[in-house]
Amino acid sequence: MGIQISPSMLASDFANLASEAARISDADWLHVDVMDNHFVPNLTLGLPVVEALGKASATPMDCHLMIEDPDRWAPAYVEAGAGSVTFHVEAAAAPVRLARELRAAGARAGMGLKPGTPIEPYEDLLPELDMVLVMTVEPGFGGQAFLDLCLPKIRRTRALVAKHGLDVWLQVDGGVSLETVERCAEAGADVFVAGSAVFGADDPNRMIESLRKAAEAAR
Repeated sequence: MGIQISPSMLASDFANLASEAARISDADWLHVDVMDNHFVPNLTLGLPVVEALGKASATPMDCHLMIEDPDRWAPAYVEAGAGSVTFHVEAAAAPVRLARELRAAGARAGMGLKPGTPIEPYEDLLPELDMVLVMTVEPGFGGQAFLDLCLPKIRRTRALVAKHGLDVWLQVDGGVSLETVERCAEAGADVFVAGSAVFGADDPNRMIESLRKAAEAAR
């Protein structure tokens, strides 16, 4: 699989989500951050907005659920149109069952890890997943500075995926920019969530291409 860029709609203009999605037509995914003000101290958007955005854009949606009780709510995001749904393992009561349910519903199943959560206890879950998300900031707010301390975990995660011969994507989210994307790619990431770097650029599509090229060169 090649490098994929998934711009975070969290950095877009919420009053004009359809037109903002159109500005990033070269993106591989629309990364949609769902926060419930419980798992993280922020409240963003939910099912009705995800469903509306899915109808307004042809780009597939990558929903990142920073919510409590994802076991209950995550499958509904597949019904709302998400092609990939990531739950946080810190919040899931039955992550294997949830991953299987997401896959059975037709979506890619992703597992998210906060910066302080190690990957090793979840090695046995990797065959049940399509993607692992390593957060490179504390989840909850956009625009935070990249945490270099997460790079060794990216490398360890890539090594575990390779150890088992799996086709599992490795996503990074938080502080991804032209200044950090190469380090993440070199460590083993292949899916990059970039919010401020993309939507803050004069030409978002050109920034997507620049991020893609930088990551490809680093690989």
